[in-house]
Amino acid sequence: MGSSLRLAVAFLTIVPVRLRGEAPPLGAAAAWFPAVGALVGALSAAVGYLARPILGPGVAAILAVTVLVVITGALHQDGLADCADGLGARGDRRRRLATMRDPAIGTFGALALLLWLLLLVTALARFDREAALRALVTAVAAGRWAAVVHAGLASPARRDGLGAEFTVGGAAITLATASVATVAVLVVGVVGALIALVAATTVAVLVTAWSRASLGGRTGDTLGATVALGEVAVVVALLGFANP
Repeated sequence: MGSSLRLAVAFLTIVPVRLRGEAPPLGAAAAWFPAVGALVGALSAAVGYLARPILGPGVAAILAVTVLVVITGALHQDGLADCADGLGARGDRRRRLATMRDPAIGTFGALALLLWLLLLVTALARFDREAALRALVTAVAAGRWAAVVHAGLASPARRDGLGAEFTVGGAAITLATASVATVAVLVVGVVGALIALVAATTVAVLVTAWSRASLGGRTGDTLGATVALGEVAVVVALLGFANP
């Protein structure tokens, strides 16, 4: 348990965690993804919470998202940009996969990042102070759970890379689901938790459908994109619930 938790922290954040002995397979850390996400979300949301009375909701939301991106090393935003570029690439699966491996960000990738940022910041700024904190904690946890679900639904598109390495079993998915459900219920209540999980599940299913049809399965980029899209989908869904 200890080694898999440390692996989850090391993979999902820039926190310098030292792994003892031989590191377990990355899929072994999947059960901890929502819990680590909740901690990352709590730290990011706390920055926004403290800044809001002084700087206002807009700047506070930007600061919270900035902390989120910095703590995670922009790992998931990179995946989102690469998937957007792959979506815009013309050609077969090999062409799309090659485009996604190109380190340069194209027009589609830049637009995807801009839209992600605008949606997340604008939605967070619309909540009141405490609700924004709760929404971000829930969204960051649920986004990482969505990636676990995506990994369980799609086979790897390549024999190498993160998509092939991140193989999750039924036990890990069950534990991750129990974890994210517990976090969500405690933070936003039963109804809010259902809304968050439906939003995250929808993202996981849609990304899985696209990755299967366009790429032949999951990659590290589709996992990252699932996290980023899951975060914004949950925040927007919770905002819609809060403002019927």
